[in-house]
Amino acid sequence: MLNRPLPLTFEDRTGQITNSDFDDMYDRMFFHVARQPGRTTTKIYKMNIRASRHRSTQPIGREAIVHLDFGADESLGTVSFFKAPFQGSIPMSRYLKKIAFFGTSLSRKFMASDGREYKWGYRMYAGQEWSCTTMDNFLVAHYDLKPPNVRTYDVTGNNLVIYEPYAHIVAEILTSFLIMRHIAQFNL
Repeated sequence: MLNRPLPLTFEDRTGQITNSDFDDMYDRMFFHVARQPGRTTTKIYKMNIRASRHRSTQPIGREAIVHLDFGADESLGTVSFFKAPFQGSIPMSRYLKKIAFFGTSLSRKFMASDGREYKWGYRMYAGQEWSCTTMDNFLVAHYDLKPPNVRTYDVTGNNLVIYEPYAHIVAEILTSFLIMRHIAQFNL
């Protein structure tokens, strides 16, 4: 029997890139993603409790840890981090760079606060809609869609799985993942 820590398995509550909750199924971490109607800024909040109907009716009594500021036409804008270890703003096109000059927009890399580069790819591996790996192709995270024959209740059935050795950069993985999905949705 292997004795490994469980990966962080975030249930994606709505499947939307501008309004969802990512709650670890073992109640270790919780994130809320929100965009006010008519605005172009998506905010990521680290929450203390799991999403619920009650929590959703309460005002968010905290500051966002990340702002994703997109252009009025949903073009890539600026990503701003407000929590250590990385604080500051950077253009999204510099934060998430294409891997190859003539390559697809759905394969990009980013430098995390731990000083290492990671890359996202769309449908790189069977059963994974999105995959994040190290530059040496070790799996860091993946986003899986619900199998069509599985019933779900109050959630989409989609999961973002982040392996424990990379738990220290969860906010950066979630941020880069949301930008990648935005790029795919708006064909950027």
